[in-house]
Formats: sequence, structure tokens, C-alpha cells
Amino acid sequence: MANIYYEADADRSVIADRKVAVIGYGSQGHAHALNLKDSGIDVRIGLRDGSGSKAKAEAAGLRVLSIADAAAEADVIMILAPDTEQRALYTDHIAPGLNDGDALFFAHGFNIRFDLVQPPAGVDVCMVAPKGPGHLVRRTYSEGGGTPCLIAVEQDATGKAKDLALAYADAIGGTRAGVIETTFTEETETDLFGEQVVLCGGTTALVQAGFETLVNAGYQPEVAYFECLHELKLIVDLMYEQGIAGMRYSISDTAEYGDLTRGPRIINDATRAEMSTILDEIRSGAFASEWVAESEAGRPKFTELEDAGKQHPIEEVGGKLRAMMPWISEGKTKVQDASGGQG
Repeated sequence: MANIYYEADADRSVIADRKVAVIGYGSQGHAHALNLKDSGIDVRIGLRDGSGSKAKAEAAGLRVLSIADAAAEADVIMILAPDTEQRALYTDHIAPGLNDGDALFFAHGFNIRFDLVQPPAGVDVCMVAPKGPGHLVRRTYSEGGGTPCLIAVEQDATGKAKDLALAYADAIGGTRAGVIETTFTEETETDLFGEQVVLCGGTTALVQAGFETLVNAGYQPEVAYFECLHELKLIVDLMYEQGIAGMRYSISDTAEYGDLTRGPRIINDATRAEMSTILDEIRSGAFASEWVAESEAGRPKFTELEDAGKQHPIEEVGGKLRAMMPWISEGKTKVQDASGGQG
């Protein structure tokens, strides 16, 4: 069983006298920085010259510096820039200002797991990874709650790295919900697998394929949209709140029988074999190498596939139907409005 920590397990004083730099003011960056600030931590933001996030960060009462200046001034540096940009940011702006006893923090283990960033021996290397998007991390904290976090220590140069990671998690509200101890390797590999096979890749491909199957069989696109995309939230919410068994209890007997007998025909042995292949690509570093090379080449394949997804018929149909249901987004703040994108 995993080690789980709560507020009583964290010593906030471990981070109370540290200077924290949050690199980036995107979805996670704005939440970490504002929660740290509200917890009384000495925090500053590190941004690229000309960043569009500067005005938003300053308007929120945060001190903004260049990445190099923020990293040099701080002794705890949380890197919240996109994965493919972290190596260059670290090499050019962060590494020159590191001193023994400093701590390098990440919210995802990608760059450490695949040796893209190699910190010096005298620096603590830790992870604090909230299990939710930035706007949720901020909102739950503001409401007096918190978002569960993962913590990990890759390098314990000071002998106090875990205490510092737990204190940081406490300061952003994680210990209010629970903090689970993991490793950089476990977090990175499971996170990539979940994104690719279930949460993003598997779900979007399944939704699009179901929509296409119904439309190609002559059913109205609007009806197909409701059955294959719109109602997915109802099922996911039930699973989120009550687990799979609770969801099955809540749906009709007809739906549950179809679930139990037809689901395994969709997720069959061939699908499971492909899942294992994808996991092997993640663990071997093949996916990381492919993604870094794609990004360094200007992302031609990424852009082509992203554009194709935006042109899928389900997007046009969905846009029209969502316009008929303004309550879906009513009262909700877009993450683009709360933060500055990728920082």
C-alpha cells in the first residue's frame, strides 16, 4: 500500500524560510504560485522576456523576474514549463544559478526520468504533482480544501528532501486531501500511459470511432454526438464519485448487461496487447525520444494531427449543440483567463 500523508505529517517550517521560484505561469504555475503566496511562502515568478503572462502575474500581486534571476535568487525552483522546453530552460537559465543545498522541483518526472535534465550532486531533486488541473488546485485551496498530490524524491542531497517536498505539498493545499509517495519513474510512466491509453488517446479515439460508426450507418450526427460524447460525462461522473461498481448500480439493467457483455469485445486481447506495446515504448524511452525530436523539428506531425482533430465532424456538431446548452459553461472560468497559457 502507498504511503499517504496529511496536514499533521507535514512541517510547514521546513519551507517557511526558503525562497521559492515558480518557473512558468500557466495552468499549474498560477495555482502553485498563488497558493504558496497565500500560505505565507516567499515566492516569485520566473518568466521569459516578453511573456504575455507577466501582466496577469503582477495583477495577482506576484513578483515577476526573468527565469535566470528568479532561479538564482531562490533556493527552491519549481519548473512548470512544458516538458519539451525544460531542458533548454534548465541549461540556459537555471543551472548557472544553482548552489549546493538548493532544491529543484518538478510537477512531472519526464525530464528527470529520461535524463534530459541532469542536476548536480549537491542539489535536492523532488516532485510535487497535484492530481488535477491548475484551476482546480487553486479553487479547492481557495475554498479551504485541497487537491491530492504525489511526491517523490530522486536525489536527497541534504537529507531533508522528502520533508521539503511534503512541506511544499502542504503549502499548495495537497495535504488537506492527501499526499501519496511515489517515484519519478512510477509517476512518469503511469502518467504517460494513462494519458495515451485511457484518459486522452483512448477516450478521444473511442468517442470519435463510435460517432463515425453511427453516422456512417445513417443515424443523425446530433443524436450520435449525444450518445457518444455528451453522455460520457454522466458516466464518468458516476465512476468518479462511486467507482465502476457504483456506476453500474446507477444505470439501467439493459445498459449494465450491454456493458458487461459488449465492453470486453471492444477492449479485447488485441487492444490489451497494443496497450502493452505502448507501455513498452514509454518505459524504453522510445516515446520520449520521438516526442522530443518531433518538438525540435517544429512539430509538423503534431500540428497536422491536431488540425485534423479540430476538423473532425464531431467538433462542428458539438459546437452547435453546446451553443444550445449555455448552462454547460455558465459560471465557469476558462483556464486561459485564469493563467497565461504555458508561461
